[in-house]
Amino acid sequence: MGRTGNKVKSKAEREEICAEKKALRYRKKHHGKASKRLWKVRISSGLYIAPSFLGVLMFFLVPFLVVIYYSVVDNPITANFVFLDNFIRIIKNLSFQIAVKNTVVFSVIAVPLAVILSLLLAIVLESKIPFRSQFRTFFLSPLMVPVASVVLIWQVLFHYNGAVNEVLMALGGPKIDWLKSEYAQIVVILLFLWKNLGYNMILFMAALASIPKEILEVARLESAAPLQTFFYIKVRYLSSTFLFVTIMSLISSFKVFREVYLLTGDYPYDSIYLLQHMMNNAFASLDYQKLSAAAILMSLVMIVIIGILFIAENHFGKDVEG
Repeated sequence: MGRTGNKVKSKAEREEICAEKKALRYRKKHHGKASKRLWKVRISSGLYIAPSFLGVLMFFLVPFLVVIYYSVVDNPITANFVFLDNFIRIIKNLSFQIAVKNTVVFSVIAVPLAVILSLLLAIVLESKIPFRSQFRTFFLSPLMVPVASVVLIWQVLFHYNGAVNEVLMALGGPKIDWLKSEYAQIVVILLFLWKNLGYNMILFMAALASIPKEILEVARLESAAPLQTFFYIKVRYLSSTFLFVTIMSLISSFKVFREVYLLTGDYPYDSIYLLQHMMNNAFASLDYQKLSAAAILMSLVMIVIIGILFIAENHFGKDVEG
């Protein structure tokens, strides 16, 4: 009996070992096929991504590295390493100081106005007001026409012999040279707002429409005041849209140079001499070191501001995510 039991046991062990070997061969075979499929997917994905990656590398990363290189050498020919000398020189430059001051003042005034006014317009357009489509068209029209056409409208309005001065004189007011006086920045802010409010307004309208109706209905049943509903519910659900609109408006405020340049040229009135004017003039004089140092300082400031905005959005909008 003992010998028979041992024979049975050894046979069962052999069958178990054989089954394990078959399972191992099966796993190896299918694992190899899965690995081949995974590698094929990775290669095909890499081929699809390669053109975009090469484009970003060629037109963004490499030029940025070149800018960093130019900012720490004395000139592109001798290429002597000077470390922070270019940054110190640009910070002490009077034109740079004026340009930074005007750009900061413009952004501090224009960006909050662009965000707040576009939100108010979106709230107004949510209600059933008369002439709503015409009202919306007025603010969306700058998106459908070239920048040069928008600037032409502003020249017709705010030229020394333009329409605004004609109205002022008809009302007994003074004749103002809008683009060559202390009012120049107001003119540019109005242009910036009219050009950007429509796009921001559409974003806020979409965000307002995506707020869950059930939450608003509960707030109404709990007798919440409209202001309470707005600040405690809508603002929190709009946090990500606030972030996006603020960043886009901030970027647009740095790009307003196009409009100012078309209105006034290389050297406008002092109050609208922006950072891009200084950089454009430095490029025209081939002062790459000065231009590169200014560009890096501008990039660092933008990174800090956008980082602060992301932190603020994460704090105020974390309870409504997901």
